[in-house]
Amino acid sequence: MLRPEFPIKTRRLVLRPFQESDLDAFADIQGREDVARYLYSGPRTRDEAEVLLREWVGHSAIEKPGDVLRLAVTLADPGTLIGDVVLVWRSAEHSSGEIGYAFHPDHHGHGYAGEAAIQVVRLGFEGLGLHRVYARLDADNRPSGRLLERLGMRFEGRFRENEFVKGRWADEAVYAMLRDEWLDLTAE
Repeated sequence: MLRPEFPIKTRRLVLRPFQESDLDAFADIQGREDVARYLYSGPRTRDEAEVLLREWVGHSAIEKPGDVLRLAVTLADPGTLIGDVVLVWRSAEHSSGEIGYAFHPDHHGHGYAGEAAIQVVRLGFEGLGLHRVYARLDADNRPSGRLLERLGMRFEGRFRENEFVKGRWADEAVYAMLRDEWLDLTAE
């Protein structure tokens, strides 16, 4: 079980559960074609974003496999919502979890996604005690792959035309890190 203490603060960011008051910024992020480009869904209308946000509010703990921890990522000052990070407990038997993230393009290139994503990796290993944390992404999304490599994750493979997404066959890339690798990384 994982019930993090909130807020989780980094040098420049605050990670916290989503709130209904996040709607304006959330709808702006979710409505962008450049955000949805590598996601399963297309850009969302404000009404669709509002429904999704209501689903995400309260996803602040993991109690059993299949549970999802969804966190809003805000700038520490002035508190602007810039994206989200996610940790999914995929399997108790295999002790594995999956991470994901999406950020407003205006905040790309500043290291925010990496600063936030490493926190959900940490929660997976130190909070849930997972053996393996991985990320799956559209293989064409090379910036995201490079970010995962900077986090210390290893490229494990490319699955050719693995998923049919938005009317086309997409290759899927998988990156992962094992608990021992995390311990080595954090011991430095």
